[in-house]
Amino acid sequence: MPFTAKPRKYGAAINETLLGTGGNAVALGGTNVLPLHYFDNPAKNPPAVGVEITDTGFDTTGLPALAMYYAGANTPAERAKKAAAMEGASFVCLRFEGADPGGLNRSVAECAAIAKDVANAIDKPLVVTGCKNIEKDAEIFAAVAEACQGKNILVLSAREEDYKTVGASCALAYGQKVGAESSVDINLAKQLNVLMTQLGVPAQSIVMNLGSAAAGYGFEYVSSTMDRVKSAALEQSDTMLQMPVITPVSAEAWSVKEAIMPESDMPEWGSQEERGIQMETVTASACLASGSDAVILRHPTSVKTIAALVAALL
Repeated sequence: MPFTAKPRKYGAAINETLLGTGGNAVALGGTNVLPLHYFDNPAKNPPAVGVEITDTGFDTTGLPALAMYYAGANTPAERAKKAAAMEGASFVCLRFEGADPGGLNRSVAECAAIAKDVANAIDKPLVVTGCKNIEKDAEIFAAVAEACQGKNILVLSAREEDYKTVGASCALAYGQKVGAESSVDINLAKQLNVLMTQLGVPAQSIVMNLGSAAAGYGFEYVSSTMDRVKSAALEQSDTMLQMPVITPVSAEAWSVKEAIMPESDMPEWGSQEERGIQMETVTASACLASGSDAVILRHPTSVKTIAALVAALL
């Protein structure tokens, strides 16, 4: 018997959230099919691929291709320009590694100035992440949101501990988009979305960061959580889980032993850089298959590969 395809579309859809302005603005979400099921319905907005940079720059020891790509880029704004020009890049993510009070402890005012310089240097949307210190991040995000007025940036992320401060100072005061960060738990993700909307943040201004892990390092929890979120959003029309999902892949993928072990210590493993690229691309593709509407990567080869994967599936 001939096979007859039966497209599976849903009455509900993922919210569409716009980042950036002008011709290079990026819309996340807007789909009403399961992840990558574009054979059921064409993608309104295909998954976006972002490039992560930091205010301090990366340690490129053992990563000659990455070092070569950013050669001569000595400031965050210069690195941002190169990141924005990377093949396959849709947006740039600036991570304030140097703001950590346990590290360089870069001041809030300096972070805001850097973010403004980066936003002005690129023609693609900007995503800003902090240093994982709750108190410092809340101060940084407020200052960055004010400095980048009119740029329609995404501040990643508001958490249960600081959602009121971040939501009010970034989304309500300056009209920026806000990431709602939870720890691989559908109930926590929904609760945070409810709290954010009750605060007054529009649902279309919220993007979910459900958490991440490198492939092989507990990633099954990430995958199952994303599956449940997308199922509830589309099949059950749960409006508090219909926000698009963004996943910071790079920080997880480039921190596991396969990516950081020097080739001199484990020659049988082969090139350190190739291992890191493989870990990043495998994790990112798994995130997209599980439900991410955007992934944040680091290496030019990873960005090009994942962008090509998305294009091939459309």
